[in-house]
Amino acid sequence: MNKTPKAPYTFRWLENISAIDESAWNELAKPLATPFLEWQWLHLMEASGSTTAKTGWMPHHLTVWSGRALVAAAPLYIKGHSAGEFVFDNVWADVALQLGIDYYPKLVGMSPFTPIAGYRFLMAPGVNEERLTELMIREIDGLCERFRLSGCSFLFTDPFWRNQLSRYQFSSWMHQSYIWQNNGYLTFEDYLLQFNSNQRRNIKRERNFMEKQGITLKVYAGDQIPREFIPRMYTFYAKTNDKFGPWSCKYLNYSFFNGLYDHYRHRLVLVAAFDNRDRPELPQGLSLLVTKGDRIYGRYWGCSRNMNALHFNACYYSPIEWAIAQGLNSFDPGAGGSHKIRRGFSAIPNYSLHRFSDRRLRQIMQKHIDQINLLEQDHIDSLNRQLPFSNHSDLSRSSINS
Repeated sequence: MNKTPKAPYTFRWLENISAIDESAWNELAKPLATPFLEWQWLHLMEASGSTTAKTGWMPHHLTVWSGRALVAAAPLYIKGHSAGEFVFDNVWADVALQLGIDYYPKLVGMSPFTPIAGYRFLMAPGVNEERLTELMIREIDGLCERFRLSGCSFLFTDPFWRNQLSRYQFSSWMHQSYIWQNNGYLTFEDYLLQFNSNQRRNIKRERNFMEKQGITLKVYAGDQIPREFIPRMYTFYAKTNDKFGPWSCKYLNYSFFNGLYDHYRHRLVLVAAFDNRDRPELPQGLSLLVTKGDRIYGRYWGCSRNMNALHFNACYYSPIEWAIAQGLNSFDPGAGGSHKIRRGFSAIPNYSLHRFSDRRLRQIMQKHIDQINLLEQDHIDSLNRQLPFSNHSDLSRSSINS
């Protein structure tokens, strides 16, 4: 589907990211802080069958061209459900149902199954971002009207980009996330010094559990990662999710993990746990993380059997120790789990942007969203009051939102 407005731009909606040259897309995506909008990551979602019409994630990417040059893009998906989004918008679906409005299908902009802030339109250097954003929003509105979509949402948005979109009547919905910040630590011991004595002792005890159980942890990055670890990583990922039954988050398949090794391992970090007393050459636990620039992101983990404190070590302590050694500045451990507070991860807000096509639903959200966000901010403040730091001072609303 092509539409050509005033020169110099042409807009094309594409149903598969493979229709776009990898290098052209990455010219726009690689300068961003987030790794999750790069072509390889999004393509693996589609090529593996994880984001397809069959799974309720129909790719419908907006691209903008100046002649033959790709100058802007937006990864977008037409959704028939809300699974895998991690913003839990069932409350708005319930309101729509009461009003007799079809909530699905809807249009969603995000990196699928990735509740980590950073989504935004991709723009080439030198373009008029303000003008191009306006034209892209207009195209999206037209698509929603043609396909009778209930509206458009951008999830886990880049905070600076969110401010740019405030003029387009999107409602900003706050959600709570976690972050670890490197406050100039040179060693893991430096990191421990921030805690009060009780929690410092607890973390040391959790670390010592590894040696007592005969467990050794080793970090592999990029080409250091053995290929044979990938099938095991998928097995552990599946096993972890299977424990939660219908509430699991098992959205990815072996093909996706295998593709990560073949096409994306330069961004991967793997923490492997070896049992020195049982097949010491084979990991009994694995956590997979993604890194870019001065940041690292926790994604997936699992193990062969229950091992005391392995989760904390493989998913938090070893990545933190590695991040400090590499001089990284921040670590996003992923969604959920208030136990992260006890390990020094602060609660922070992230935002999704929503604009419904139906005027009634849009007005209801606009009327109530500020109060909803205040409640979420109270939750964030409450979590941060539990941070077990020796020189603890509450994070103020102004510092959190800055």
